[in-house]
Amino acid sequence: MTTPLLPLLAAAWLLALGAIPLLRLLAEAMAGTALAAAFADPAVWRAASHSLAVSLAAAALATVIGAGLAWALLLRGLPGRRVLLFLAVMPALIPAQVMALGWIQASGPASPLLLALDLAPPLGTPNPVYGPAGMTVLLAAQAAPLVMLAIAALLRRVPGEVVLAARGLGATPETALRRAVWPLLRPGLLAGAGLAYVAALGNFGVGALLGIPARFTVLPVLIWQRLSSGGAASLAQAAALAVLLAAMALPALLLQARAARRAPAAGRMAFAPLTLAPTARAAALLLVLLYLAAVLLVPLAALAAAALVPALGVELSAETLTWRHFAAALSPGAHTGRAFGNSLMLSAGAALVLAAAALPIALAMRARLVRAASGATDLPYALPGACTGVAAILVVLSLPGGGALYGTLGLIGLAYLTRFQALALRPVAAAAARLDPTLDEAARGMGAGPLRRLFSVHLPPLAPALAAGAILVAITAVNEVTVSSLLYGPGSQTLGVLVFGLQESGQSPLAAAVSCLALLLMAALMAAATLAARRLPAGTLPWRP
Repeated sequence: MTTPLLPLLAAAWLLALGAIPLLRLLAEAMAGTALAAAFADPAVWRAASHSLAVSLAAAALATVIGAGLAWALLLRGLPGRRVLLFLAVMPALIPAQVMALGWIQASGPASPLLLALDLAPPLGTPNPVYGPAGMTVLLAAQAAPLVMLAIAALLRRVPGEVVLAARGLGATPETALRRAVWPLLRPGLLAGAGLAYVAALGNFGVGALLGIPARFTVLPVLIWQRLSSGGAASLAQAAALAVLLAAMALPALLLQARAARRAPAAGRMAFAPLTLAPTARAAALLLVLLYLAAVLLVPLAALAAAALVPALGVELSAETLTWRHFAAALSPGAHTGRAFGNSLMLSAGAALVLAAAALPIALAMRARLVRAASGATDLPYALPGACTGVAAILVVLSLPGGGALYGTLGLIGLAYLTRFQALALRPVAAAAARLDPTLDEAARGMGAGPLRRLFSVHLPPLAPALAAGAILVAITAVNEVTVSSLLYGPGSQTLGVLVFGLQESGQSPLAAAVSCLALLLMAALMAAATLAARRLPAGTLPWRP
């Protein structure tokens, strides 16, 4: 369903959300002496070197872990594969600040869980997760699913005939994978490594919760510190730092684009996982379960334990168990209730607006202008969130009367539209590309107008994709912290910012309780997305590769 006006409106929307904020950010950074001052600032170089070192190390480790998970769960097909895939993707879906808080509570002498198990180190022992080593490991654990999913996306195009040919020539299953399949998956491995690097580079939650206590500042945290101390007066400086962060991410984005062009042509036969010998299968399954326990079970159990004790340093037992932190988080009029409400309103609003916009845009995607403009919305989602946050401030302050939006929920909402439009558009565009154009032509021939064809012909088959895209936006936005930490003001605190603020102010048990409630909310949204996506192809939802 296209009219001559639809491609123009779709392109204008995409450019307004994607190109204009980034161009405004670049213009602010290049004007005056902000960029030169940033390059002359030793603190900037120190933060940039910290970001580069941790991100490269995390990406390398994530690539190794992600490739191992892909080998075990995608290429060799272990028992319980569907459940294991879901659990393997979970670290990427859990908010960074929640995972960081769980890792903090799972180590150190004050951990209620370790105290209950009599495994806590002596008092005064530094928490080992604080600092670059802990940041690297946690960022790698959160980015490893991105590598696995990049490989999974490419594996759907690998022809199963190559394995049959290799086996027919006498190759063992492992040799067939190594010589015939892995070379075809190399672009996915490179794309995954680039995704892992960008995700680590722009991660504010881990950098703040694990880096600040160790005085190990990374660029997203430095941007937040400069804006927090200087407000709107420091925007030029923040813009320069955001452009520097984007420049550091650019090589990885180019690597992803190059890897996408080297994807193999799909074959007639889909790839089927190869079975392992019983002993090797048991060993591989044990390793995967141990890894999932280390990155999921232990930190989440520690998070729950911290929420159920009166204070840190108290051993979790039947006598010390308390629900008062959950009661405080859910009490009427509490800051926690307001933050939950703000996050739910922002995430639901962004999901509805972006899903509504995705429908006509996806139908107009055949136009070259719209396809070109859609790349403008890919960048805000691919680049670190700090770039979007600073760009949103600059755009709003450039508008007449825009200063009234500074520090309000409206500003955060506009930034979410820019940040997550690509996330809402991708599943709908993929589903729209498979629609039969003859249905629209037949409806037009029967006299149906554009709106009638939109709701009667196109909406029914695209509804699951619209719902899946909307829930993906809601899941991502409800616990978002990087953008909102730069934009919030009095009364506009979001859930992610609240968890960070509670931990920083020493209210760790309450922060843990809020995090547990956030995980329950995310689980409900994921269940809703799974129900809505039964009619979608594999890979639409990240936990159903």
